Order: sequence, then structure tokens, then C-alpha cells
Amino acid sequence: MAPFNRILLCYDPAIEGRRALRSGALLAQQLDAETHLLSISDFAWWSNGFDVLSPVKFDADKQAATDILREGIDALRAWGVTARGHFALGMAVDQIPRVANTMKVDLIIIGHRRGGTVARWWAAGNHILLLNRVSCSVLVQTGQ
Repeated sequence: MAPFNRILLCYDPAIEGRRALRSGALLAQQLDAETHLLSISDFAWWSNGFDVLSPVKFDADKQAATDILREGIDALRAWGVTARGHFALGMAVDQIPRVANTMKVDLIIIGHRRGGTVARWWAAGNHILLLNRVSCSVLVQTGQ
């Protein structure tokens, strides 16, 4: 029995996200693991007093995020991995644990770039929040 039967890949189109996706794909193949792909968009600006903005902007952002998810699914398919896609709106620190716990995953794989968005998110103490909210392993693919 494989140590990781169900994997959640957290994907964004940055180079670190692509590296994490590729690493996750290789691991999923080796383990013959059920694979899930998560793309998250944080539209907090929408709920923070910017409701005067056009809903067209929100729809365009949502479409872009959906396209990112499709791109990840297509990349996985090209590497021989079948994955179920999940799209979430909100903060990564909330959405990753929600999806991971719902899917009962054994492993979460995320990308990390020093000084990048995830690095700032990670450095802000959110890594502790994430680790405290999941009951599985977390693998961080660095950009180097």
C-alpha cells in the first residue's frame, strides 16, 4: 500500500506552481495515487468595500482562475495523470485545509518562491495555520 493514496496539488501558473505540479504529477504516477488539483482565487477585494466595481471585473477574474485550473488539468493529463479539478474562492489558508479535509487527502503539495506571494503568505505565520488545520503531510516545492 502506498503511503500517499490521495494527493492534493495546489496550483498557480507561476514557475514554482508549475514545478510543484510537475513534482506532484511524478509522485502521483509513482504511487498510483488519486490526484486532485486545486486552484484558488482570493477575491477579498470584492467583499472589502469595492462593491461599486463592475461585476464584469469579477466575472473576468473568475474566468481567468478557471482557465488556470484547466491549464493545470491539461498539463497533468499530458504527463499521464488524471486529476479531479477543484476551484475555490477565498484565502489559501482557509481553502487548502477545507478542500484537503473534505477530500481526505494524505498529502498536499504546494509551490514556494522566496519573496513571492506564497513566501509572504507563508512567512506571515499562515504556514502554522495551514499545518494546524490539516491532518496530512505537506510537501513544499521550492523554486530552486
